[in-house]
Amino acid sequence: MKQVISVKDIEELLRRGGNVQSLPSEAIYTPSARDLLREIKDRPGKSAGCSPAPAAPPAAKKCEPACDLERLYHSPEVEALKEEMCDIGRRLWQRAYVDGNGGNISIRLQDNLVLCTPTLVSKGFMKPDDMCFVDLDGNQKMGAKKRTSEILMHLEMMKAQPKAKAVVHCHPPYATAFAVAQIKPPTCMIPEIEVMVGELAIADYDTPGTVEMGKKVAALVENHNTVLMANHGVVAWSHSMEDAYFKMEILEAYCRTVVVGAQLGTEMKTFSPAKLKDLLQIKQKLGIPDSRFGLKECELCDNSEWRPGVSCQVPPANPEPAADRQTESLVQSITDQILARLKG
Repeated sequence: MKQVISVKDIEELLRRGGNVQSLPSEAIYTPSARDLLREIKDRPGKSAGCSPAPAAPPAAKKCEPACDLERLYHSPEVEALKEEMCDIGRRLWQRAYVDGNGGNISIRLQDNLVLCTPTLVSKGFMKPDDMCFVDLDGNQKMGAKKRTSEILMHLEMMKAQPKAKAVVHCHPPYATAFAVAQIKPPTCMIPEIEVMVGELAIADYDTPGTVEMGKKVAALVENHNTVLMANHGVVAWSHSMEDAYFKMEILEAYCRTVVVGAQLGTEMKTFSPAKLKDLLQIKQKLGIPDSRFGLKECELCDNSEWRPGVSCQVPPANPEPAADRQTESLVQSITDQILARLKG
């Protein structure tokens, strides 16, 4: 059986001070290994290969050569991100925030390189090698599986919001119900969502996987870290995949609480605009965006558009039909008239 030589084999040879001329010509070379050999050959007066892998993914630097991309794709730092991506995918699936192969996750590594989940793979059963590298135009650079079609939305969000390093999109049932009804959840009810998420925005519907859909969401990410996608689902951005995922948990728990609370047969109570003002001050110090910064107290906690769809009411034990009451009144009137004439 012929020997198979990869980029790692060549780099190891060069690190030991060897020369690529010593490699067996009859061996089988991977495509990336052939690219590296071609690059070495083209270097004037040099026989060294690619430089050693950096300790961490470099920032603000494009990574285009095939050898650099493959080395980065298999680096310990990126392998750890792939494992985290798989873990978050499992949590989304276990909580029923995704079904089938729905949902997607991404994290930006460099100014023009993003790691993302593949298409047509359940988020509950992804493997690290399923993940893909894409550039900011959505062109796939690495990965055996095809990248998610909805990465275009993630990329538009990242372009519009420099703080958006990671994006999580899924379909949690209660939050998605609000997205389908195109109703914003009420505010001033639970402090955690006010600080970590805030007032929700709703992006108009467009076909999933299109740039147009991405632009509609991206138009909202300056002041909102979590967006309801009309007739579709929810998407959140943050500085990390873990934190973007947390926003999904917080939002879904809140939407579920609101739906259940609306069925208790009484008006749901809110805390005061002054208390929300306190929370917004905390939020601003944390650097979390919110469209309500700068509003007056009288402009906060406006739930005028919120209408609970269900309320519990117990009917009267023995309701009287309206027709019977009218007949009884008529009989009583005639009786009174007859008695009055007899007395006269």
